[in-house]
Amino acid sequence: MFLKFCYYNFSNMLCRNDNGVKMSTKKDNQDFEALLEQYDYKFQKGDLVKGVVCGFEGQGVLVDIGAKTTALIPAYEAVDKGENVEDKFEKGQESEFLIIREEDEDGRFLLSKKKVDFAYAWKELEKAKEADETILGTVINTVKGGVIVEVAGVRGFIPSSQLRLKDAELESGAKIEVKILTLDVQQNNFILSNKKVYEDSVEESRKNVFSQIEVGQIVKGEVVRITDFGAFVDIGGVDGLLPLSQLSWRWIDHPTDILKLGDKIDVEVILVDYDKQRVSLSLKQLEPDPWIEAEKNIKEGDKVQGTVTRLKYFGAFVEVYPGVEALLPHNEVVEYQNETKTILNAGDKIDTYIIKFNPADRRIALSIHEQSIEQEAEQETPSDSSQAE
Repeated sequence: MFLKFCYYNFSNMLCRNDNGVKMSTKKDNQDFEALLEQYDYKFQKGDLVKGVVCGFEGQGVLVDIGAKTTALIPAYEAVDKGENVEDKFEKGQESEFLIIREEDEDGRFLLSKKKVDFAYAWKELEKAKEADETILGTVINTVKGGVIVEVAGVRGFIPSSQLRLKDAELESGAKIEVKILTLDVQQNNFILSNKKVYEDSVEESRKNVFSQIEVGQIVKGEVVRITDFGAFVDIGGVDGLLPLSQLSWRWIDHPTDILKLGDKIDVEVILVDYDKQRVSLSLKQLEPDPWIEAEKNIKEGDKVQGTVTRLKYFGAFVEVYPGVEALLPHNEVVEYQNETKTILNAGDKIDTYIIKFNPADRRIALSIHEQSIEQEAEQETPSDSSQAE
């Protein structure tokens, strides 16, 4: 076929003798050989060739690759579904193409642009995996067990276990940072992780935090988790524990009484365990110690009105000064309820007398009767006199 084509095109260059018989000169033979050499290509399926877009045919693209006739890129090998080839290709555009079918009886090759783009993209992905780079992907859709994303034109899968973003952040078209876990072109296996981006970043942040943090520092943080025993606060890559007892000088039943997820707060570092990589924090240390103020304003024998904060089997705790609790013993609680014909509950106001105040141990004992102080004095007098003797 190829030789017939060449001969047909070269026949007009032959000269004839006087009898009308076509004859070729030496120059003719040289030109013929040059023409043969011009079309002496050996394109095969799987070859990567350069070509120039020279037009469009139906939904395909015509490309001049130096063969006898223009090669064709079918639409499905040129653009994604729903795209128009004329929007992606321009006449005169030069690029590389892959031969996916050898020439047919008309001398036309079938080409692919998408496979070339895929091959180059895969090569870049291999480099990114080797360098452990963070790359940007686009969410295609959410499926059972994970999310389909597209990176550099290649679709990959993020398992649910490798996601840190919330569902609202995974809408179609959303951008997401990922790292490559698995990349196998033979198995067409492309697995990604969004969680690893965060973990690697956190690990680096942890190193920075522990190289600088010290007890007594006041740092900014964000409440990221709340439990019954306290709250965890992100202080720049490290989740420090803010215990329930360090939330406030006042009695707190649960951290949610004063905190919620996402709160930005200042906290003081009260403990750093460099070996176990743990940090303990305090919120109440940023406020004045109420016991210091209470010592200036309260003394034994004072009558105070307080608020019941909690009830225990051994008595009731009463806040007698902002942030300062005192104990009203169980027998006093029973006596108060019998006298008032009411049941004492948390939140109730009650008048009491301070019978003992020990600021050093942070303890205050209460009574509902003033005479309790006198009785205590009478009980202590014999003891004092006997010691004097």
